[in-house]
Amino acid sequence: MEIKNNVKNLAIAGVLSSATTLGAYKLFLEKSSSDSLFTNTPSAFTRMVSNAGAVPAGAPGEFTFAAEKATPAVVHIKTKMTRNVSRQMMDPFEDFFGFGGGGGRRQQQEPQEASGSGVIISADGYIVTNNHVVQDADEVSVILNDKRELKAKVISTDPATDIAVIQVKTNNLPFLTFGDSDGIRVGEWVLAVGNPFNLESTVTAGIVSAKGRQNIIDRDKDVNPLESFIQTDAAVNPGNSGGALVNLKGELIGINTAIYSRTGQFAGYSFAVPVGIVKKVAADLIKYGNVQRGYLGINIAEVNAKLVEEKDLKVSDGVYVGGFPTTGGSSAQSAGLKVNDVIVKIDGIETKSMSKLMELVGRKRPGETVVVTVNRDGSLKDFNVVLKNKDGNTNIVKGEVTGNVVKSDFLGAKLSNLTESEKAKFKVSGGAKITEVDPEGRLGYQGFDKGFVISKIDDKAITDAKEVADVLANRKGRVKIEGIDVDGTRVIMVL
Repeated sequence: MEIKNNVKNLAIAGVLSSATTLGAYKLFLEKSSSDSLFTNTPSAFTRMVSNAGAVPAGAPGEFTFAAEKATPAVVHIKTKMTRNVSRQMMDPFEDFFGFGGGGGRRQQQEPQEASGSGVIISADGYIVTNNHVVQDADEVSVILNDKRELKAKVISTDPATDIAVIQVKTNNLPFLTFGDSDGIRVGEWVLAVGNPFNLESTVTAGIVSAKGRQNIIDRDKDVNPLESFIQTDAAVNPGNSGGALVNLKGELIGINTAIYSRTGQFAGYSFAVPVGIVKKVAADLIKYGNVQRGYLGINIAEVNAKLVEEKDLKVSDGVYVGGFPTTGGSSAQSAGLKVNDVIVKIDGIETKSMSKLMELVGRKRPGETVVVTVNRDGSLKDFNVVLKNKDGNTNIVKGEVTGNVVKSDFLGAKLSNLTESEKAKFKVSGGAKITEVDPEGRLGYQGFDKGFVISKIDDKAITDAKEVADVLANRKGRVKIEGIDVDGTRVIMVL
């Protein structure tokens, strides 16, 4: 992963084994003199917002109440994946006869395991965790608080918020209800519940240190992050990723995601995705397969002293409207917002920072209306803004198609379509991912395994799995294939 120049490193903070552990320690050693940031590795759904019950006022004497409510609903997630190490095996006969590029590849497979945490959010087995806990996993299993271990299915993921939803096939599970992340105050007591260092059901306590933290995690440049983290000093360590941050009522107020550290272990700062984001993202992933995001259609900047002076603003807090997109239309502009307006509230909630504004809008879907309050030349004005999607309309954006598996006898493999997150990860607009390989087939003979992405055939870009199968259905002779290996290496081969 890319290392920021401003001394923030990103490493998976689930507990890793084998070569991945060594790789993570390498990051720690190389940056040991600087601060580093590490991510810590439907009917029932409507019940998640029910009241959790009252708790006596005060702290810290009532930690036991929250701990007893939260721990049964926090699970230990274990993942397995295979890492391919490529070795080039040139065939001198092919080279001699001028076929070119036909060198075979033999790959050594290195098994890799990781672990993290998750939070049960419905009695029928839906679990929220971090995207980085389950990303690229071949197998996912969950250990419940009662020691049962169950296989889990990844429902969908959202790299922009680092949230994922998985599901286990069982019923009558204990689950956490959603609290109010808007209502929590700096200084309020919270508990972090997870499985650090493979230690099950660990509870730590701390206070809310800050709200609305952004620019915390390094991401792929093609991912537009949505960050408004809750910062706490509750101890969070590798393996806590995807675990619960709860208030003293035992209500979920955040998903523990990252720590700020020099060593990769807790050093006083941890960060959680607020439940206001989590519950909307989770609901979308379950219902649509992806996140339905609404947009205001504005260019923004956070108000500061310099901007107040330069633009002669009449307010010192808020989000400055600097302009509107030149294409696609702007919902905010159509509703009446103007350049030099300062957005001070969304639906009555103060927006003193860009992160808060983005969080509040990020909870909405295209077609929904928000009340935007602006300060314009010292006067407050309200505007009803109908949010649009990234395409400039209010339609539901088509979910990711992951289930269309096709077989290619020519390749000796099965293939599936790429998800939108995989397209962003590999920086392609289309393609097909290998999901199963016959060891005796063409790809298997060359040493390729599942996870390889085919992006071009004979220099023509591929749209999806079906196109690969169709193009190669009656192929005779050699074919040139371009693609991307699981480690991101670009590959060109002739079969």
